Amino acid sequence: MPGTERIIQMEALTGVAAAILAANGLPPEDARYCAECLVEADLRGVSSHGVARLPVYARRLKEGVLNPAPTLTVTERMPIAAHVDGDNGIGFVVARRAMDIAIEKAAIYGVGLAAASRSNHYGMSSLYVNRALEAGLASFVFTNAAPTMPVWGGRDPFLGTNPLAMGAPGPTPFVLDMATSVAAKGKVRRALAKGESIPEGWALDGEGRPTTDPAAALEGVVLPLGGPKGSGVAVMIDVLAGIMSGAASGDGVINQNDDFTRGQDVGHFFLAMRPDLFMPADAYAERARDYAERLKAGRKAAGFGEILLPGEPEARRAEQVRRTGLRLSADDIAAIDAAARDAGVPGLA
Repeated sequence: MPGTERIIQMEALTGVAAAILAANGLPPEDARYCAECLVEADLRGVSSHGVARLPVYARRLKEGVLNPAPTLTVTERMPIAAHVDGDNGIGFVVARRAMDIAIEKAAIYGVGLAAASRSNHYGMSSLYVNRALEAGLASFVFTNAAPTMPVWGGRDPFLGTNPLAMGAPGPTPFVLDMATSVAAKGKVRRALAKGESIPEGWALDGEGRPTTDPAAALEGVVLPLGGPKGSGVAVMIDVLAGIMSGAASGDGVINQNDDFTRGQDVGHFFLAMRPDLFMPADAYAERARDYAERLKAGRKAAGFGEILLPGEPEARRAEQVRRTGLRLSADDIAAIDAAARDAGVPGLA
C-alpha cells in the first residue's frame, strides 16, 4: 500500500540502484559494484550507509561533482606501499582499487599498505575489511569524513566521524567497524522527525552547551565517543587517512550532502597483512578458534542470552535479510523512485 513499508528483494533493489547510477554516468560494472555495496550496508543493518544515500550519489554524478570514469593513478612508494590518486571518482571505486593493491602486496610481502586521496565517500568501512578477509588477510581501514564533531574541548565542527574498521580471519571472522562519534547526525535528524529528545552526551548546541533537543543539536555538533579518547582517535585517523595521503583533512573535507560544487577530497588508508606472519597458519587458526570459543563461553550478564563476536550480529542479520528481503520505509522507497524517474529508469514501484 502507498505510504507503508515494503519488503524489497535484494536483486530487485540492487538492479534499480545500479540502473540509477549507470543512467547518471557510472560505467555499468562500477554501477553494479556500488549498488551492491549500498545494499550490503542495508543487509547488515548499517542503513546510514545504504540505499538511502543513493539520491545524493545520483545527484552528484548528474551535476558533474563526481567523476564517473576516473583515471586512478597508482604511484609505488616502495615494495609494500602505494598511493592512489582517485581523480575525484566515487569512493567505492577508488577504495576498492586501493584495498586491492594492499591485498596484492600483502600476498607477496606479508604486509601491504595503500593510501588514497582525491576520493569521495566510500560507504561502509567493513566493505574493505571483508574484501581482505575473502583473501584470508587481516586488515586495518581508516577514512576521514566531512566535519560534524569538535575536537575535545572545542565547539566548532572540525573532525568527521572518521570511522575505523579492522578484521582478522577466524571461525567466524572478527570484524569491527565503528565511527568515532557517540551518534551520527542522521540519528539526531530521526529523533527530530519523531518529536523525540536525544540522550545526554550526544551533542552540543550552537553555543557549545550540552543539549537533548535534536533541533538545537543540528545547529551544533555531535560529540566524540569516549570524550577525549574518541577525539584523539579521530585526529589520528585524520593524520593517517587525510594528511599522509595528501587528501583534505579536518574542516577542509567537503560535505557531500551540502556542497554540490566540488569533490570532497576524502582520504583513505588501508593496511592488509597475512595472519601467519608470526606463526604457522594452522597455529593461528587454532588459536583464533580457541579464543572465540572461550570468549563466547563466558558467563552472561543480566538480559543477555548470548555473547557475540564483533561483526557477528551484522553477519547474522545479513544472512537473514538475504532470505527474507529488506524492509524499506515509504520515504526511502519514494526517494529511490524519484531518483529512478529523474534518471529515466524503472523504479521499485
